Amino acid sequence: MNHILLFGTIGAPEIIIIAFLILLVFGGKKIPELMKGIGKGVRSFKEGVKGLEDDIKAPQEEEKDKKE
Repeated sequence: MNHILLFGTIGAPEIIIIAFLILLVFGGKKIPELMKGIGKGVRSFKEGVKGLEDDIKAPQEEEKDKKE
């Protein structure tokens, strides 16, 4: 399989450089606000995925109950 990677693999040096650039762009005072916003977004995404899983499992459980 030939896969073309856009950036290759990302290791520790690249992550440190990205973190440093983010610190330069946003400044030290904006980082906590940025992380809080990202945390809220991830939390709402997880809740949405859990809701979809529940919606998918509910009809399957009803079918099992009907068969028994």
